[in-house]
Amino acid sequence: MNMEDIENVELTYLSLDDYQELKKVMIASYSSMPNAYWRENQIETLINQFPEGQVVIKVNDQIAGCALSIILDYAKLDDHHTYEQITGNYTFNTHTAEGDTLYGIEVFIKPEFRGLRLGRRLYDYRKELCERLNLKRVAFGGRIPNYHKYMDTLSPKAYIEKVKRKEIQDPVLNFQISNDFHPSKILKNYLEGDSDSNDYAVLMEWNNIYYEKKNKNATATKKIVRLGLIQWQMRPYKNLEEVLQQAEYFIDAVSGYRSDFALFPEFFNAPLMAENNHMSEPDAIRELAKHTATIIQRFSELAISYNINIISGSMPEIQNGMLYNVGYVCKRDGTKERYEKLHVTPDEAKVWGLQGGSEIKIIDTDCGKIGVLICYDSEFPELSRLLADEGMDILFVPFLTDTQNGFSRVRHCAQARAIENECYVAIAGSVGNLPKVHNMDIQYAQSMVFTPCDFAFPSNGVKAETTPNTEMILIVDVDLDLLRQLNQFGSVRNLRDRRVDLFQLSKK
Repeated sequence: MNMEDIENVELTYLSLDDYQELKKVMIASYSSMPNAYWRENQIETLINQFPEGQVVIKVNDQIAGCALSIILDYAKLDDHHTYEQITGNYTFNTHTAEGDTLYGIEVFIKPEFRGLRLGRRLYDYRKELCERLNLKRVAFGGRIPNYHKYMDTLSPKAYIEKVKRKEIQDPVLNFQISNDFHPSKILKNYLEGDSDSNDYAVLMEWNNIYYEKKNKNATATKKIVRLGLIQWQMRPYKNLEEVLQQAEYFIDAVSGYRSDFALFPEFFNAPLMAENNHMSEPDAIRELAKHTATIIQRFSELAISYNINIISGSMPEIQNGMLYNVGYVCKRDGTKERYEKLHVTPDEAKVWGLQGGSEIKIIDTDCGKIGVLICYDSEFPELSRLLADEGMDILFVPFLTDTQNGFSRVRHCAQARAIENECYVAIAGSVGNLPKVHNMDIQYAQSMVFTPCDFAFPSNGVKAETTPNTEMILIVDVDLDLLRQLNQFGSVRNLRDRRVDLFQLSKK
């Protein structure tokens, strides 16, 4: 499937109504293993016994992959168990809610959807389910489908070691290791008929380091959210594709650390105006606006592929003949949300003819409610307060400042917004020089994440910061539950203590 054809990616519980489609997908996924599909009564048993353990991932409402699991008592596992023993001769009577191990009995991705990193979503779901159910580990017997090529010269143990050292490529084992699973033992005669693996399997495990911490507050959103801030270096680029390659490099980097968000700066694509430097400033930026739709489409594809929510910073966009400064939140489920810069600076209005937008809104994500204010907007406290009234957890501020004076205004106002609104605020800007682009020749930035100032947070309200004026990324974890506790039990409670009997703030 082509990335541009993807409209929606959804991870959902498996339903018996999905069975006929599921059967076809399994047959396509295991073309080298005839009749390798579950019967309808077996799927029904799994769903009835443990519905949370059975999930499918759908792309454009088509099943693209599946993961099936049961819960076992690890102490009762035979050291050299087989797949048949694990599943109770395929009856799943081995499942017990009192067990301590989430055991994966099936995971596959339909061939046409491979390469989109959908398998990682299934493994991540298992990890999250393991933590939510307070289980010790996730385990499964992993196939080694390339082993048949080396079985005459290598033992399974030697083969695994070479795979771990990247001397041999095994697509299944490499993928599992890259998703933080480690091999714990070799299982002989694990899956009958798996000739590619010579009937061997590797018991793969992932340990839940939070096992002793009971998670009683199961929610639909994540508790710990990881932010990836991109401090972008302004440099000459030959064309749009070079800019997108650099952007993907950073998205890949922050995604590699399993970030939930990637934040780009305001006007990060400004180097593309160099080719139009012979034009007037208003004409040059309108030429730049012609790239916006392509960039957003590519960012949406990358959000899906890298399983990360991308905040596109900002870029010029023309609507009804008017020039605006806008950005998009490209979510990893394939949807997009647009936001606008409401206050343009005197320079932006005078030199480029930019117009202020008219919409401010909260954006729902799989990691809570967020808001985005572009640069100058962060200096108007009413905007972030309106977003806080709608439940904002994280405020993102993509910015572009040429001098340290301008940066200081954004930096200090953004930190004030974190305290006032009991939220996290992440700011990201560009550094470097563009001598061939009028009105964009110098930049100054230091990207940062701010917190409220209370005992659960850094005393100075700065969670993390980059080195000023250096191209780099910043990876930061923020705990949303701390905001809830602050709101209820903080030393001061800025939101709860407002004198609404004296003043009110509302949208027109």
